[in-house]
Order: sequence, then C-alpha cells, then structure tokens
Amino acid sequence: MGQVRPRRRPPKVFQFLTSKPGVQRRIGVLATWRTCEDCVEAKKIKSSSWSFAEQMSREFEMSLMGELQFFLGLQIKQGPEGTFVHQAKYTRDILKKFDMGDSKPMTTPMSTNTALDADEDGEAVDQKEFRGMIGSLLYLTATRPDIQFTVCLCARYQASPRTSHHQAVKRIFRYLKFTPQLGLWYFSGSSLSLRGFSDADHASCRIDRKSTSDTCQLLGTSLVSWSSRKQASVALSTTEAEYVAAASCCSQLLWMKATHSDFSLRFGRIPLLVDSTSAISVAKNPVLHSRTKHINVRFHFLRDHYDKEDIDLIHVVLANQLADIFTKPLELQVEGVDNALIKGEIKSQWTGLIALLV
Repeated sequence: MGQVRPRRRPPKVFQFLTSKPGVQRRIGVLATWRTCEDCVEAKKIKSSSWSFAEQMSREFEMSLMGELQFFLGLQIKQGPEGTFVHQAKYTRDILKKFDMGDSKPMTTPMSTNTALDADEDGEAVDQKEFRGMIGSLLYLTATRPDIQFTVCLCARYQASPRTSHHQAVKRIFRYLKFTPQLGLWYFSGSSLSLRGFSDADHASCRIDRKSTSDTCQLLGTSLVSWSSRKQASVALSTTEAEYVAAASCCSQLLWMKATHSDFSLRFGRIPLLVDSTSAISVAKNPVLHSRTKHINVRFHFLRDHYDKEDIDLIHVVLANQLADIFTKPLELQVEGVDNALIKGEIKSQWTGLIALLV
C-alpha cells in the first residue's frame, strides 16, 4: 500500500499540540494504551482521553462521537485484547453489486496453476464493468492482504480485458464469498518495534517480463503496510530483482521511521529481512558493484543506508518470508472458526495478523 508523506503539518493543530505541556502529557499517556495491562493505569488513560477530547473541542470546531466503529467502509471492533479492522459489510455490498452473492464459494483467490497474459485471441468483455470490479477490490485490499497479489495482477489488464481476466476476477469474488469476515488483528500488547520483509518474483509478467516487488512492514506484531507492484525496469537476474525490491522496502521503512519520530518514537537499526543472500551481498560489498553497473543508481541508496546503520539487512529462510504471500498465488486454507486464523503455506508467521471475525 503506497503512502505519501505530507510536506507540512497543519500549523494550528501542531502548534496547539506542542505548545501546551498539559496536552503533551496527555498525548504521552494515550500513547501507552497499546501496552497497558494494569487496570488502574487503564482508568487513568481513559480519563486522560476524555480530558484531551474536551481540550480539543474547546480549541477547534469538532464533535465527540464516541468510540470509532465505522469509517469509510472500515469496521473497527475494539476490545481489551486489541483492535480488529475488517470490511465485512463492504464485502457483502460488492458481492451483491456484481451479482456474485449466490456464487459458489472458493477456498483460494487464485489457482496456483493460473498464468494470466494479454490473451489477445480471447473474447473481449465489458471494460467498464471490469474496471468497476477491480476498483472495488482495490479498496478492499486495505484490510485484505490475502488478495493483494491477485487483485494487482488482474488490474494490469484493465485496458483490454478478456474472458480469462474476467473469470480470474470472478474467482476472487467467490473467494470473498467464502471469507467475507476476514480482517486485520492489532494486538494491544504488541511492542513498538519496526521491521520489514522484502521479496521479488523475477520476470513474473508474461507480457514485458518485468519482475514484481513485494514488501510488508510490521510494527511489533501488527501488519501496518504492504505492497505488491511491478518494477519499472526489466531485471536481468533474480539478484537484481531482489535488490530493487529491498530498496523499495527500505524507502518505506525510512518514511515510517521519520513519521514515528514526529510522535517522539525512536528506532535504532531497523531489520530488513530478505531471502536472497546474493542481494544482501550486493548491498554490503562494494566490490560486487562493478557487476551491477546497469542497475539504476537510485536503488544503490540501500547500501548507503546500510552503512549509515539506518537498516540492517538480515537473511530469512523462505519458510519465514512473510512477503512471499504477495509474489504468487498461494494455497490458503482457513482453519475452523474456533482457531479463527489463516494458516497453510503462509506458515505460522501470519498467525495473529489476518483474523476471522467470530
């Protein structure tokens, strides 16, 4: 999920939040809510939140509407153990909108044997309807990383959609029919440690043979950002594709580090986990750069930030690579409702990130 950092803060709000010690103190108390386990401290936080809301209401024209439960299609369920964000209502709405409410459910968003291409000899379908389906699914990826790869793959063929592309999109809707209540789980006791995962699928596009960069970033055990996008240029090797993907993940981690510094949260050397030892060697060893002169210069800032100790490149085995879910269709299996977690080829590392509303 791409994000753009604002060039400037809202002056009046920022000055108000930083100029009054009482407001700063309440913000600090509220920031401890995620890791609070003591009942007395919890009451103190609740009292401070109401005081902070009253101060903001006196200073700015705003209304207090209570605990957030629904916002722009996102449903938020808060509890003592954490927060669950999902789009169950939105999922049911788009299923009804595109006449997929009575379709046969599927256990996976895409078959592992599916390989989409331009299919120029295939029968053309309604471009307006196809783009509407893709647009609806793209908004759903805000809480559904399990469909991120398949939706982005199908979105590449919006200019000239064919029957094969339409069938692939309909399969995603049939998967949503099977899992309408999946969402993201944010554990209240999660630590505030930042880390990133980077992976790449070399020459995955069957049209121009460009690779796909896949990254995800976690704050403690909470998945807060993820991306699956085609690279701008053709990579000549798997090493180059992994290196470019790692540079993309690095830039996102640096942005998140700078954003959290605005809230007085400081991070040391951020671990960036990559499953390619050769890509890590290129970033660490300047001698190997003579073999990678064709790589765009802007991607070599990865080694620069490694030398500055902003990030730490760490090798991770494929079985523990979280970003692998964004590189290719995986066979996912939803366990019983009592377990309420997605497992399967995603391994146990995704336990607690994607949950089922029960």
